[in-house]
Amino acid sequence: MSQIRVHIHEHTGTIMLSRPEKRNALTRQMMAEIGQAFRDLHLEKKVRAVVLTGGGPSFCAGMDLGEMSETAKQPDAYALWEQDARAYRELVEAMLRFPKPIIAAVDGAAVAGGMGLVLASDIVVASSAAKFGLPEPKRGLVAGMVTPLLNFRLGGSRAAYLLLTGRLIGAEEALRIGLAHEVVAPEQIWARSHQIAAECSESAPEALGMTKKMLNETIGDHLETLLAAGAALSSAARTTEAAKEGLAAFLEKRPPQWK
Repeated sequence: MSQIRVHIHEHTGTIMLSRPEKRNALTRQMMAEIGQAFRDLHLEKKVRAVVLTGGGPSFCAGMDLGEMSETAKQPDAYALWEQDARAYRELVEAMLRFPKPIIAAVDGAAVAGGMGLVLASDIVVASSAAKFGLPEPKRGLVAGMVTPLLNFRLGGSRAAYLLLTGRLIGAEEALRIGLAHEVVAPEQIWARSHQIAAECSESAPEALGMTKKMLNETIGDHLETLLAAGAALSSAARTTEAAKEGLAAFLEKRPPQWK
């Protein structure tokens, strides 16, 4: 069964994460399906912009920690974690290189790898119920691939504050620091995101593609190198005792006991 939904209306394509019972946590299958959806929408000439959103009460809770915990039990766990990190990195890079504007419509929580999808998007519309955060250190993990994106979008000082505290911030604070571009009522987020997509579709597709290339590949010329380094660090961090304890504590709903 597919873990996403794809819809095209006029000049807008929509990718909806569709695991609401798991807060749209990213599995290997979901990452592959999102990547394929972007490839398909790239080829769909009438699509001029894409809205990325989550079904249910959350945008995306990050990586599926249940799948990650199961991976830890496999004899080739490190190789699998490397594959997972590479798959996420390739998805983020595909979004950055995608020649059409991507609007993230965020209602509910966008945390960890879910916040990475927001940062890889071009425009962010948040509902007043949106929450953003990078709680990886609280789980013994490292946000290796989200860190370069956060620094690219917001700068080193704000990146350090969010990464080292692991705190959640609301929509208004996200707007204040530049993480979100607009905040609307939850019932308006769908319509407003599609209005922005329609605004983007009024521009020449070639000009938009060249503008995104300049923003993400010329100005952000070191991003791919940093994402590759972050992928290696992220997969290595999953092998530590801290990660083992952090994941167990999260799944058992208890405070972690750090050594």
